[in-house]
Amino acid sequence: MSRLTRDLPRPSDMFARDWEWSELTAFAADEGPEATMAVVSGRRRQGKSFLLDSLARAAGGFYFCAYEATEAESLRRFGEELGLYSGTVAPMRFDRWEQAIDALLALGRERPLPVVIDEFPYLARATPSLPSIVQVAYGPRRPERLESRTRLLLCGSSLSFMGKLLSGTSPLRGRAGLELIVQPLDFRQAAAFWGIADPRLALLVHSVVGGTPAYRREFVRDDVPSGLADFDAWVCRTALSPRSPLYREARYLLADESDLRDRALYHSVLAALASGNATSGRIAGCLERPTSDITHPLTVLQDCGLVRREVDAFRKNRSVYRVGEPLIAFDHAISRPKLALLDRGLADQVWKTSRARFLSAVVGPHFEQICREWVAHFAAPDTFGGMPIDVSYGTVPDQEACTSYEIDVVVRGAVGQDNGVLLSLGEAKWDQVMDMGHLDRLRHAESLLASRGIDTSAVRLACYSGAGFTDDLRAAGARGEAILVDLERLYSGE
Repeated sequence: MSRLTRDLPRPSDMFARDWEWSELTAFAADEGPEATMAVVSGRRRQGKSFLLDSLARAAGGFYFCAYEATEAESLRRFGEELGLYSGTVAPMRFDRWEQAIDALLALGRERPLPVVIDEFPYLARATPSLPSIVQVAYGPRRPERLESRTRLLLCGSSLSFMGKLLSGTSPLRGRAGLELIVQPLDFRQAAAFWGIADPRLALLVHSVVGGTPAYRREFVRDDVPSGLADFDAWVCRTALSPRSPLYREARYLLADESDLRDRALYHSVLAALASGNATSGRIAGCLERPTSDITHPLTVLQDCGLVRREVDAFRKNRSVYRVGEPLIAFDHAISRPKLALLDRGLADQVWKTSRARFLSAVVGPHFEQICREWVAHFAAPDTFGGMPIDVSYGTVPDQEACTSYEIDVVVRGAVGQDNGVLLSLGEAKWDQVMDMGHLDRLRHAESLLASRGIDTSAVRLACYSGAGFTDDLRAAGARGEAILVDLERLYSGE
C-alpha cells in the first residue's frame, strides 16, 4: 500500500462504502508510471458523486461534473473549472475534447493524481466520438500517456450506457484498470442508515425505498417512521404524497436511461411484472403483444439494473423476471394505478384500499429476495453445511399430482472439494406463522428431486418467516430437522 493511500482520510460523514473507498483510494494512489483509467457507475442517488468528490478533495485532484449541454458549452465550462483548479489567470480555452483530455493528462506529470469526469454520458451524448477520443489519448505508446500518472475516473448514472463503455466493440474496451459499480446499501446497512432497530419495520421501509441513501436525506428530509404504528402514516406523507420528491422518483429513474426510447412500453412491462407476471410469455400476454416485442425491453431493463432475470434452479430452460428496484415495484403496484386520486391529495384513501396489495404483491416477493440475500451474504457456512455459492428459486414438478412446488430459496454450494452441491430447499412466508405443513411440503419436494436422480444427501430444509413459527416447528428446528430463520436472524444472526 502506498503512502498516499494511507494518508487519504475517510470522510467522517460517509456511511458504509468501506470497500468502495478502499478500491478508489488504491486506484488513485497507484504508483505505476503510466496514466490509467477507471469506470465508475451505479444508479442515481447511490452516492457516486459523493465518493468521487471526496476522493478528489482528499488527494488534491480535479473533479468536473457535466450536465446536459452542447459540446461548446461543456468545453467552456470544463476550461473555466480546470483554470480555477490550476490557478491560471484566465480560464483555459479548448476547441476540441482532444485538447481537454491532454490537459488532464498533463496534470499527472509529477505524481499520481485522481481526475474525475462525473456524468460522462452527458458529454458523450453531445460528442458521440468522445469515448474514441479518450481511447486515442490513452494509446499504449502515446508519450502524453506514458509521461503522465493521471488517474482518470469516468462516472455515470446511465447503467445501460456505462455498461457498454467497456464491452463488445466499444473503443474503451481493455483500457480501464478498474470497473466499479456502486450498489445500493444492503438491507442490513439500510436499516442502520435509517436508524431503524425493529426488523419488521426495517423490512417494510426497505420494501418501499430499498437501499438508496439519498431517499432518506434528500427526499424525505430524515422523516423516519417512529415505529410500526407510524408506518402507514409515513407511507402517506412520503411515497404517496405529491408534495414529496419520492412520489415521482420511480418515473424519473427510467428517464436517466438514454437507451429507453418508448418509455410507455417500458413502464407497461414494469407494471406487468409488478402485477405478478414473471415470465416473458405472461408479460407479453398482459400487454397483448407478441413475446418478441418485449424481448428487447426486458434486456434493456436488465442492463439498467431495474429488472433482474432469475434462472430456475431445476429447470435451466425456464427463467423469471423480477423488478430489481423496490421503489419501482411499489410505484407500479400501488401508486401508478391510483395517480388521479393521489394527485388530488387522497393518499389516506388510496392506502386503505391498497395496503393489502402492498403486503402481498410488494412485501411478500421482496421478503423472499431478502431471504436469498441473507443466505448469500450473511449466513455462516456451517448453517447449511457448506459455503453457499448460488442462491436462487426453483420449481419441482409433481407429475402424479399434476402440480408443481415453488421453492423460494434454493441453495447450492461447496462441500469440501465438491462444488454445485444442493445444500438447502427453503420456503419463505412474510405474513404466515409457519407450521409443520410447510416443512412437510419441503420434505415432499426433496423426495421428488431424489426420485429424479438428484443428489439430496446434503440437503437441509429451511423455513423463513416474517410472522414466526408454531411450537411444533420450533421443536423440529431444535431437533435439527429444519433451519428456522425469522426477522431477528435475518437482521442480526447467521
